[in-house]
Amino acid sequence: MSESPVSSVRNNLEVITEALNTGEMKRAASLLNAFHPAEIALLLESLPQSKRFFIWNMLDHDESGEILLYVGDEVRSSLINIMDQEQLVAATEGLELDDLADLLSDLPLAVTDTALNNLDSSDRQRLKSVLSYDEDTAGGLMNTDIVTVRKDITLDVVMRYIRLRKNLPEYTDSLIVVDRYQHYIGTLRLTDIVTHDPSMLVGDLMEDNVEPINVSESAADVAHTFETLDLISAPVIDGQHKLLGRITIDDVVDVIREEGEHSVMSMAGLSEDEDLFAPVTKSARRRALWLGINMMTAFLAAWVISLFQSTLEELILLAVLIPVVASMGGIAGSQTLTLVIRGLALKQVGQANSLVLLTRELGIGILNGLVWALVVAVIAILWFRDIELGAIIGLAMTANLICAGVAGVVIPLTLRRYGIDPALAGGVILTTITDVVGIFAFLSLANWLIV
Repeated sequence: MSESPVSSVRNNLEVITEALNTGEMKRAASLLNAFHPAEIALLLESLPQSKRFFIWNMLDHDESGEILLYVGDEVRSSLINIMDQEQLVAATEGLELDDLADLLSDLPLAVTDTALNNLDSSDRQRLKSVLSYDEDTAGGLMNTDIVTVRKDITLDVVMRYIRLRKNLPEYTDSLIVVDRYQHYIGTLRLTDIVTHDPSMLVGDLMEDNVEPINVSESAADVAHTFETLDLISAPVIDGQHKLLGRITIDDVVDVIREEGEHSVMSMAGLSEDEDLFAPVTKSARRRALWLGINMMTAFLAAWVISLFQSTLEELILLAVLIPVVASMGGIAGSQTLTLVIRGLALKQVGQANSLVLLTRELGIGILNGLVWALVVAVIAILWFRDIELGAIIGLAMTANLICAGVAGVVIPLTLRRYGIDPALAGGVILTTITDVVGIFAFLSLANWLIV
């Protein structure tokens, strides 16, 4: 069984570190330059900056452009800063136009101008076309290197045309059928070309039910389409149905990975492109904002507690149980929040079924609230020998779990409606709500029934 890229990087890191520590520079350089660009990129991201730059300077840089594309934005920026203009221009050579478009946006203007001037006029025009679209749209993902045919020619002509080209663009599973004005008509699978009578016409075999992707469609929607339809490539059109290019699965995989990283990192207030070994002061400054927001929400919960100071002074046991109520609500709400955010990302949740989902989560909150309220109440009664205290925490727990379920649905839907990423802000808002509601319900019931 072949080794996974992650395991390979771990082993490579150990081997390279050992070679460097023993002074075997030639061996380290030889090993490095034998790695795939993606492996080198992962290796660079796994090293502190001083060692990263040292390793970077040991490379032959024949594939430096590809390596820069594989690393995260922050690491890429740090590597670009230590490269001279000649090295940067060399890094742009030999890249596919869509990859070149991704890299040029991070390069100095002088390097970008030189790279554009090095292209022939047709490639330069195609590249400028790709650069005119936002990188998070289908236009930003597409590659203009496409193979088109007309529907009124035979398969034999298509075969001869392919042989004359001598090669096809990567991930070409079908040719794109267009009319004389380059309007998209359908697709012709390569398997159909080689398995049918050469005298048959393209129009007899082409598939006209393959929906093209609009150039302005978001990258996330493109990824969802590829995932749903199991696509390898897809044509991209403009508003007039004119063929502009195609999107391939390799670019979509990158989008899916970035979306996943974004969701995970956003929940902690971090960027998916953050360098693991960035300077301490830089990382601390970034995290300070999120910590400050969390501090304010914590003070809000503390203020609610202060409203019942006299109640706590009379029955100090209440303070012992406050974390139980708040924590259970937070966990229950996080479960619902995560589920809804996932549903939004997969296009499974929308206005049509949001009420059904809300009713479902309300039912789950009531059921879990009753079950765990009983458990916690029994524990409180046995622990403190106080039936009233057990009943109070049970009621507060039920109220907070119901509130958590509702909030877990309403918060992400509301944030999405106003164009705010639920993964970024949802967790903080939810925690604040469940803490405040849980604490207020618990202490107000205690103040009413006991004190």
